[in-house]
Amino acid sequence: MPETQFTTATPRRLRRGRVRRKQLVGLLFVAPAVALVTVFFVIPLCMTFWMSLHNWPLMGAPRFIGLGNYAQMLHDSQFWSSLRFTVFYTLIVTVVLFAVAFPLAIFVEKPDAMTRFYRTAYFLPYVVGFGSASLLWVWLMNVDSGLFSQLAWRLGLTEKPVNLLASFDTTFISIIVMVVWKTVGFNMIILLTGLQGISTEVQEAARVDGASSWQRFRRITLPLMRRTIALALILSVSGSMLAFDQFYIISDGGPQNQTITTVFWIFSQSFMSFHLGYGSALSMVLLLILVTISVIQLRLLRNPEGM
Repeated sequence: MPETQFTTATPRRLRRGRVRRKQLVGLLFVAPAVALVTVFFVIPLCMTFWMSLHNWPLMGAPRFIGLGNYAQMLHDSQFWSSLRFTVFYTLIVTVVLFAVAFPLAIFVEKPDAMTRFYRTAYFLPYVVGFGSASLLWVWLMNVDSGLFSQLAWRLGLTEKPVNLLASFDTTFISIIVMVVWKTVGFNMIILLTGLQGISTEVQEAARVDGASSWQRFRRITLPLMRRTIALALILSVSGSMLAFDQFYIISDGGPQNQTITTVFWIFSQSFMSFHLGYGSALSMVLLLILVTISVIQLRLLRNPEGM
């Protein structure tokens, strides 16, 4: 009887040992990623939340004030103004990006001898950093030596060189054009992967049945690209809500503080006014807004079978 128990128990121990070894190997594989996320996200996030509960000056000891920074936020008119402008900018730039990126993705999807060249040419500006692209745009919009104002003057469109950064409308439109020029290639590539994932047989069957191009696009292409569109939307909205470089470098928040984004205001409070605790509170609120927007987007774009 003991021998029987030994023989039946041994395979179980061996199976448990193999499972444990597989679990250990799996943990070893994910350990670097877990360590990176912990060091560069979880710990800074916890520190930011802890700082947001304090009056944290650059010099001197921090003082615990609980939710005082969050209460101060309710009376900060510049914060709410920057948040409204950021939302407005996000809506405009996202719509314009998709309006340009979708036709480009459809155009470069077609097999052609020049397709690779077009894809590279449209994607190339994305490689340029936002800081470098913004500095380039500052030079192009310079009233004395820039290309845009001088070209408009010499073509007779204006009576004299015009400072494009003097009014909100021209400044905002110029920044939108720069952002679209720089990032449209990335959105095009994302949408292109979704288009290439649609079976050509489905499109051909719909064409044989007499469906028009618009009907195929609305009834086949868009529904089958829900996941791709959701990814592109989340990346576009998140990136736009975190916009900073272009407004800091090109307009410096002007004219008359009309182009101050939420991140710009957080930067100003944290590293120019040295209200580190208040800046941390603003960061936590912005993080909550981004998470909420992403969850809403995922729910709205989720197909009946789930994402």
